[in-house]
Amino acid sequence: MEVILIRHTSVDVPKGTCYGQSDVPVATTFAEEAEVTRQKLEQYQPFDAVYASPLTRARLLAAYCGYPHPRLDNRLKEMNMGEWEMQLFDEITDPYIEEWYNDYMHLPTKGGEGFPQIYERVAAFLDELKTKDYQRVAVFAHGGVLICAGLYGRLFTEEDAWDHLVPYGGIQKIEI
Repeated sequence: MEVILIRHTSVDVPKGTCYGQSDVPVATTFAEEAEVTRQKLEQYQPFDAVYASPLTRARLLAAYCGYPHPRLDNRLKEMNMGEWEMQLFDEITDPYIEEWYNDYMHLPTKGGEGFPQIYERVAAFLDELKTKDYQRVAVFAHGGVLICAGLYGRLFTEEDAWDHLVPYGGIQKIEI
């Protein structure tokens, strides 16, 4: 099965904001970015099913691309950044953040989740998807979710995962 993963477009928060699972608005450039994504997505259609994170930024892009009623799944939300949500990374005074920066692939955020937890969520979603009789599925989600899916699909390794972060509005394909 082909799984086409689409990252949401740019968001309207200050650069460097730790927004995670916060339901932030899309940037004023949404229509232009979404149109580029919609055009790129045409080469992968049709889809047997369309899924999305319930967060607005993913649902809006799905709707713009012609899927106003995707199947929403909480496992497709971005990583929960806990106490750091909606703070600028540079202004977080919690001393634990330095420890997290040094091992963010394994440690949880303060009061939130860590990469192993988001990977577990995404892997459970993809494991369930494999039980369906689909040939091609679209998934509108977030950067962290796409990194997890890329690892699941063996596109790259954990050591270089963040070098493969799909840009806003970008598309990644995996086979499961």
